[in-house]
Amino acid sequence: MPHYAVCFVDDATELNRARWDELARLHGQDDYYDVEGFLAGQIMLSGREREEMVAAVGSVSGLDLLHVQCHFGLGTLSWARLGAQVTGLDFSPVAVERARSLATAAGIDARFVQADAQRLPADLAGAFDVVFASYGVLPWIADVTAWMTAAATALRPGGVLVLVDGHPLTQMIDTVDPVRFGFPYQGSTAHHIRSASFYAGSATQLTTTETVQYPHGLGEIVTAAATAGLHVDALTEYLDSDGPEGRSDQMRCGQDGRWRLILTGQPVPVQYALRATQNS
Repeated sequence: MPHYAVCFVDDATELNRARWDELARLHGQDDYYDVEGFLAGQIMLSGREREEMVAAVGSVSGLDLLHVQCHFGLGTLSWARLGAQVTGLDFSPVAVERARSLATAAGIDARFVQADAQRLPADLAGAFDVVFASYGVLPWIADVTAWMTAAATALRPGGVLVLVDGHPLTQMIDTVDPVRFGFPYQGSTAHHIRSASFYAGSATQLTTTETVQYPHGLGEIVTAAATAGLHVDALTEYLDSDGPEGRSDQMRCGQDGRWRLILTGQPVPVQYALRATQNS
């Protein structure tokens, strides 16, 4: 079980970058991501990601798409396979280099940029029809308003932000039986987390055991989007997901193939999706 403590540190970004550098070296060589399947032609996007994108723009074919916090590029390159002109952005230099190598191996034209998602390079301003981010996004971000402002700045007028992420309520939960909460719902205060595991049930032990994460409630997230000048078109909370999202010890797969987190007999929100438009 992760250990949580309030943390006020200046090197939070470097702690987190070290973790994601290690994960970028590991992923694709373990069984968490199916790189072989991707290279064989599969699309590595969840049903929810694709459904939210269809609701936002229909087809991505011919659109300029920026994938923020893209990790080592499987999702980014999957959007390219569906016809988008893609740029992936991540703060991990290891992830960016791996993404470039993966693009070359797959024969896909894509651009990958190393940058902080809260402070995008000037040449990305107004260059995109879609900004996309999914799964494990905002808990790693100290300033959600800065993140939303960066996304809004990258969009052309009429462009759309599509964000799919884990629900902040789910992040609070340490155990389900008994129910125990170990992380705040909101507040944006940096929390130092010590854990050698990437996700629950993983046998892989990491050498980077310290990270810093931030609790952001849905109210804060929506307000940040509005403050950034985005028009919120839809906010949807989901009681199920395509997979266990790193919580295989807590979530259960139903007969319909959907994964749910049950507390005292009731499913709780495990994901949300935000779609917002740049109107300026």
